[in-house]
Amino acid sequence: MLILAFESTAKAASCALLRDGKLVSQYTQCSGLTHSRTLLPMGEDMLKNAELKLADVDLLAVAHGPGSFTGVRIGVSMVKGLAWASDKPCVGVSTLEAMAWHGLAAGGLVCPVMDARRSQVYNALFRIVDGSPRRLTEDRPIALEELAEELRAYNERVFLVGDGAELSFRALTEKGLPCSLAPENLRMQSAWGVAMAAMDKTPGTADDLLPVYLRLSQAERERQERLKREQEAVPEL
Repeated sequence: MLILAFESTAKAASCALLRDGKLVSQYTQCSGLTHSRTLLPMGEDMLKNAELKLADVDLLAVAHGPGSFTGVRIGVSMVKGLAWASDKPCVGVSTLEAMAWHGLAAGGLVCPVMDARRSQVYNALFRIVDGSPRRLTEDRPIALEELAEELRAYNERVFLVGDGAELSFRALTEKGLPCSLAPENLRMQSAWGVAMAAMDKTPGTADDLLPVYLRLSQAERERQERLKREQEAVPEL
């Protein structure tokens, strides 16, 4: 099976081709340009260099969140469009599960963390079992204090990956928790991880593919707070 995967949930954009679980090629770019400008051309160039066409692809995969609200929307919308145009099956996978694949060499307890601001991270816990990550918790936004207490109960070294890894490493080691920080080449999200995570998922159609945000955007939070203030300001009759 040939999988074409995309990752756009953070600063770097990437795409990857996997054939029967083996990496054919991967293209990563962190140029500062928006993913709406870079992601599709990257995929087209990668297919061309591999002497393949979209028609050769068996499954389209994308990280559907959590992550940057704009990045998630760009990746999901693009894959939905490709799936509709080519009549290909597609699947969305958790950004955090995709990152957990970067912990294969470390083994043990893997802790993907993405900076969610407001003293929180997007997180889930995984354990490497028989050469793949096994999920221990659901994806969630969680305060670093709460994550520290949860990890303390495991009483073992944890391998940190993700763009929130350095932030979490400092916070957790200050509390005396044993942590290992993933090297930079394994720390950030990658389309290879998306493709690996997609292999055991049930494919769907473009209509089934939806973004997963875990919490409201800042704009929506501000809108709700404004509406609440306006309602409180209305005098009772």
